Amino acid sequence: MYQAEFDGQGGYVRWTEAPGAQPARVYLHGLGSMSSVYHAHVAARPELAGRRSLFLDLPGHGISDRPENFGYTLEDHAGAVAVALDQAGVTGAELIAHSMGGAVALVLAHLRPDLVSRLVLTEANLDPFPPPTAGSSGITAFAEDEFVDKEFTRVLERVGPAWASTMRLTDPRALYRTAAGLRKGAEPMMRTILERLGVDRVYLQGERSGELPGREQLEAAGVDVVTVPDAGHNVMFDNPDAFVAAIARRS
Repeated sequence: MYQAEFDGQGGYVRWTEAPGAQPARVYLHGLGSMSSVYHAHVAARPELAGRRSLFLDLPGHGISDRPENFGYTLEDHAGAVAVALDQAGVTGAELIAHSMGGAVALVLAHLRPDLVSRLVLTEANLDPFPPPTAGSSGITAFAEDEFVDKEFTRVLERVGPAWASTMRLTDPRALYRTAAGLRKGAEPMMRTILERLGVDRVYLQGERSGELPGREQLEAAGVDVVTVPDAGHNVMFDNPDAFVAAIARRS
């Protein structure tokens, strides 16, 4: 396990990694998740093996620290990832990012383009204020202290056992502030960043999630939008073959 101080006050972001060739692949998880749980099983596949792979847990999540005074905005998370990659000696990485982690990856690519050579985004948040069914909207329906003191355990019951297994390892206050930051978005907004980036960009949308809003505009901007059959939000679990193929085909 590796770690890097990200907040100047003794808070560490941590990751595990497998050695291999460059450019490195950096895996980023979604809200209330962990990178190794969602991505290690695909990184070990023969099509992807042999590449240096980092499984990084964002602040407040998994094995990383969860300082109470940290902001947990998208920019804050991107800054923590940048610190980790700088310490790891990583440049020009392929970012494999899911959901909220995809939003963080886009902000990172905007702020530190030297760190990113390619993006593979799985149902990444591109716009502010997602629909009420989204996890971030449900969490931020409450005041912060109310969520931390009362609602966190109820949310764990509602999200189901699979998501709850990693969400229960997330600090409740960090989860709330991350959800609030995700709803607010970034400046420029994530969709705008994605359209403007000059690197190779792949966006995976699960077939069961419905059509991706603004797909035509993204494709016109050079984004390779792939609808993955027999998959919902968690494409890497629902259809790992298609997920691996999307990562491997342009590497």
